[in-house]
Amino acid sequence: MDELDTALLRILQNDARRTNRDMAADLGIAPSTCLERIRTLRERGVISGYHAAVDLKAIDRAMQAIISIKLRPQAMAVATAFQDYVMQLPQTLDMFMVSGASDFLAHVAVKDAQALRDLVLDLAKRQEIADIRSSVVFEHHHRTTVLPL
Repeated sequence: MDELDTALLRILQNDARRTNRDMAADLGIAPSTCLERIRTLRERGVISGYHAAVDLKAIDRAMQAIISIKLRPQAMAVATAFQDYVMQLPQTLDMFMVSGASDFLAHVAVKDAQALRDLVLDLAKRQEIADIRSSVVFEHHHRTTVLPL
């Protein structure tokens, strides 16, 4: 990654809808150079995708929680299958495999406390869960950029 790649990433992280022509003009390079650099960043896996940021309140999923989950038995096949299951749930935003007292932390967004209760009780019915705990998120601050580059 050189200075040009870094500058392109800064621009794209702040507004991925910028046109190639606008970015090239801001950086003082040819549009073809800009396009090729971005293509190369995608091919190298530096840019993994472009996403729309969704306001959870606007889609009636304003309540967020972190669900802490301990599995049994502690086997990779069990963990992988469980992770795949939780990731397909519409309430799941993020899933983390962690060390410590829990095996997984699931970040979820639901309509209200009743929906969170229902989700936790449904998960608790699964045989591979040894322990499950939830913590309501009062505030969530999400960084959309990776700094410094």
